[in-house]
Amino acid sequence: MGIEADDLTRPEVHALLTEHLADMHATSPAESVHALDLTGLRGPDVSVWTAWEADALLGIVALKQLSPAHGELKSMRTTKAARGQGVASRLLGHALENARRRGYERVSLETGTQDYFAAARRLYVRNGFVECPPFADYVVDPSSAFFSLSL
Repeated sequence: MGIEADDLTRPEVHALLTEHLADMHATSPAESVHALDLTGLRGPDVSVWTAWEADALLGIVALKQLSPAHGELKSMRTTKAARGQGVASRLLGHALENARRRGYERVSLETGTQDYFAAARRLYVRNGFVECPPFADYVVDPSSAFFSLSL
């Protein structure tokens, strides 16, 4: 598996992001969906990486700079075919390595509270993230769980 910076031009990546947004809207109230669309992911403050095995897309992760010391994990998604193979752990590690290189003091994230997001929450806790209050522009929301990792 290789992880590379992504320019968001490949159709496989578009399809995975479309699936991601559709699932977010299917599992969370509209006001609680904070996933970035293609335009948001192309922002100058966002870096995106994808994992590939040969020509097969395995997953995606993005890191948004909130401040020179604080990053936010965004758009963490593994393809259905690649789930359970450690792809999400590798992508998370890659994003955190980049955050450390940038000098971030912490990385935070928002995820859902529904059962659909249980595996994601376990992944983050397993990697040292702890629950925290809302950060950046987020507000308390029963459909959102907030986590942060001190680097």
